[in-house]
Amino acid sequence: MSWCNRRTLLLSPLALAACGFTPVYGPQGGGTALQNAVLLPKPNNEAAYYFNRRFEERMGRAGPGAPYSLSLILQTDDQGIGSTSGGNTTRYRLIGRAFFGLVDTGTGQTRFEGRTNAFTGYSTTGSTVATRAAETDAVERLMTLLADQVIDDLLLSGVTPS
Repeated sequence: MSWCNRRTLLLSPLALAACGFTPVYGPQGGGTALQNAVLLPKPNNEAAYYFNRRFEERMGRAGPGAPYSLSLILQTDDQGIGSTSGGNTTRYRLIGRAFFGLVDTGTGQTRFEGRTNAFTGYSTTGSTVATRAAETDAVERLMTLLADQVIDDLLLSGVTPS
């Protein structure tokens, strides 16, 4: 490593601090403001359950008096992408979208809105049981991706308590 590269590496934290960069989980970061503070809608299907589980793994579970609630619409779509010469579909792409809003429960005001999407796939070449297990696993992976993206968007939005 040349001296110039070391100097750049050592001075880059100073440049970030000068531009107003704050770590998300630092003392003034938005991550700590949202920890255990976002009430999720009750899951009404398997996908929403997986989404909520992942969200709570990362952000904690909020109680009834939480300062924020999450408005959430989840959409999923199956798309056949592989087939045999006989016309049987052998692979599916599962596409998911999450439309969300962070609502201040005290005022009812939406503090942040966003949308994210992701996809995953699964194979249908095994038995019926194996296909169902693959589909369930794909739904769980998709909801994990969407929950992580929603959390990242919320953390990067810079929402702080009012």
